[in-house]
Amino acid sequence: MAKLSQDELLEQFSEMTLLELSEFVKKFEEKFDVEAAAPAAVAVAAPGQGGGEAAAAEEQDEFDVILTGAGDKKIQVIKVVRELTSLGLKEAKELVDGTPKPVLEKVAKDAADKAKESLEGAGASVEVK
Repeated sequence: MAKLSQDELLEQFSEMTLLELSEFVKKFEEKFDVEAAAPAAVAVAAPGQGGGEAAAAEEQDEFDVILTGAGDKKIQVIKVVRELTSLGLKEAKELVDGTPKPVLEKVAKDAADKAKESLEGAGASVEVK
């Protein structure tokens, strides 16, 4: 098999659907025993920032909505997760079953609050970071 350049790989990825990319990432994580992490989380946790975390918290404009529990109305929670994301039924169910998991990442404060309100209305427990 010929080795592909980074540009060739990016071209291949650009032709894939979001679902295909999601499945690829899962297989990649399994094969290489790694977990994809958001780059912003690494930047905040970098050592030597000396008080940078407090400043970052004050200026935070992107939030993650994390589902911490499905509650008693799991089917309703799955429906809300599907409304908030582009996930299919199977993927939404896996997300709800695998709590705690992020539902939305790097969204504005108002979008995070609306998502939290919707999920809590369906009976889920939610955390916004």
